[in-house]
Amino acid sequence: MIYFDTSYLVRLYYQDAGWQVVRKLAATDHVACAWHGQAEMLGAFHRKLREGAIRPTHYSAVLGQFAADDREGAFQWLPLAQETLACVAGVYGSLPAGVFLRAADALHLAAAAQHGFKVVYSHDAHVLTAATHFGLEGRNVITAV
Repeated sequence: MIYFDTSYLVRLYYQDAGWQVVRKLAATDHVACAWHGQAEMLGAFHRKLREGAIRPTHYSAVLGQFAADDREGAFQWLPLAQETLACVAGVYGSLPAGVFLRAADALHLAAAAQHGFKVVYSHDAHVLTAATHFGLEGRNVITAV
């Protein structure tokens, strides 16, 4: 199983830069993400609509495809538990001042660590930088090609 943050999940439905390599990677294994990644994906899709990157008909189609994929078990949504928050608190407690880490990204990293992942895939530089503070390796296959 491989862990994708939202920056990778969105590329499964929208042709942002690097979408081909992300989809190729997704085809190699089951994809997992923290539970809140669902809300982040929906927000990202809506942002595409709001910014005019997609039309309302495409937006509806993307939402429908995501819902269908989810019903069919395309994603493993990892629960966020009290232990996840404890992990986030522990990392923030010792995180150097110069490391930028958003709360939602911290939840991604903590969930991945709590569920035994060693690697997280992301296109977000802040997630990739902060991954080591959770005992994880951050990888970006988009810039690796």
